[in-house]
Amino acid sequence: MILYPAIDLKDGQAVRLLRGEMDKATVFNEDPAAQARAFVEAGCEWLHLVDLNGAFAGEPVNAAPVEAILKACDVPAQLGGGIRDMATIETWIGKGLARVILGTVAVENPDLVREAAREFPGKVAVGIDARNGMVATKGWAEETDVQVTDLARSFEDAGVAAIIYTDINRDGAMQGPNIDATAALARAVSIPVIASGGVSSLDDLIALRDCGVDLNGAISGRALYDGAIDLAEALAVLGAHDG
Repeated sequence: MILYPAIDLKDGQAVRLLRGEMDKATVFNEDPAAQARAFVEAGCEWLHLVDLNGAFAGEPVNAAPVEAILKACDVPAQLGGGIRDMATIETWIGKGLARVILGTVAVENPDLVREAAREFPGKVAVGIDARNGMVATKGWAEETDVQVTDLARSFEDAGVAAIIYTDINRDGAMQGPNIDATAALARAVSIPVIASGGVSSLDDLIALRDCGVDLNGAISGRALYDGAIDLAEALAVLGAHDG
């Protein structure tokens, strides 16, 4: 199971939000590229990047820090937030991004997800953000009447690389992930599932690893910045069970 350290970008800085609320941001590093390097030097094999401003604006806003991270680090990175057209997808993959995460457009324009997955095999993930089992879009600001499993299953034949499932009520709250919902989703589809939201301790990571279904990985942000999860220890625990 891969541990994806999260670098959430707001106004050019690495921050964490509480339950997705932009006015509840804590700045953890004014230099996101330095933060990314620190994660890589500690042994991380992937980076998870989010353009928070972009998620609300509907277009990339924090392109400069993302590009700085891509230049500074030699591990693959995935990015979500404000990626809503083919031109933006092409631009990011051209700049060396390993995987784009499509969230809002997965609900509003699923054909774009299919087209992008065909055009860039292995480089398109779907971000499904949920509140009480229902999908939320536009930086979590808008609720939909779409159920998580229905949306996930609709991409079963599209060739997407992964589904990143976030329980919004758990995100940044350090209350543990929604393991039952994550495991249920992973059982419902053949697409690899990455858990996100509330991963706040080594025990959370072990519980996800041992939830009875193979998850591709887990994303953690605040717990790594706060030191609630020791990165080297977490990588050792997860890596020991590979294969």
